[in-house]
Amino acid sequence: MAEKIVQTAGRNQLGEFAPMFAHLNDDVLFGEVWNEEAIDVKTKCIITVVSLMASGITDSSLTYHLQNAKAHGVTKEEIAAIITHATMYVGWPKGWAVFRLAKEVWNDEVPELTEKDKYQNTIFFTIGEPNPYGEFFVGQSYLAPVSKEQIPVFNVTFEPGCRNNWHIHHADKGGGQMLICVGGRGYYQEWGKDAVEMTPGTVINIPVNVKHWHGAASDSWFSHLAVEIPGENGSNEWLEAVSDEEYSSLK
Repeated sequence: MAEKIVQTAGRNQLGEFAPMFAHLNDDVLFGEVWNEEAIDVKTKCIITVVSLMASGITDSSLTYHLQNAKAHGVTKEEIAAIITHATMYVGWPKGWAVFRLAKEVWNDEVPELTEKDKYQNTIFFTIGEPNPYGEFFVGQSYLAPVSKEQIPVFNVTFEPGCRNNWHIHHADKGGGQMLICVGGRGYYQEWGKDAVEMTPGTVINIPVNVKHWHGAASDSWFSHLAVEIPGENGSNEWLEAVSDEEYSSLK
């Protein structure tokens, strides 16, 4: 399942000055057009590079789209052939200009973005630091506070295959937790029930005193907001790890 492309540059840079432009950039161009499924993302990257090249755009925006093309599988040999082919139609000077940028992007001595960095570019909330509760997880997870006032909210990110142990949220009154998926694909499962797949927008309400676990699919990063519901005498009871046999049945 392809990960949803999320862009916030418009709001970050022009949100107050030009809110309509920011909306069109983040929500329409990237939110809708880049996520339209008739053409794969690699092909869209190639089309975008050629379109900018034809327009004579050789600034940082083209560098970004060259990097994006590389991140989505365009090889050095492919980009060389693409630029050469386009040069025959759009002009020799433009070909030279784009090749200068492409050589830097596909320079093997320049370290590529880590998988964590690539995934961070697809979600709105920061991934944060290694989870201090990592002893209760199988695999690597990360934790980032979103809000510590009124109702605590944290963004929890799981690397592919990572999941937390079975656990229970206790409270004498109120309490529980809400999960809101904001990136990737994962699962939530209550004891004795089938697992529920979570994708961006999925909301899970976890009652108190229910044994459960949640984590990433084996082939995808996964992020959810964890919303702590206020309760009296609340506590968290960590239990056994989700076995490989249990987890592998979800693949």
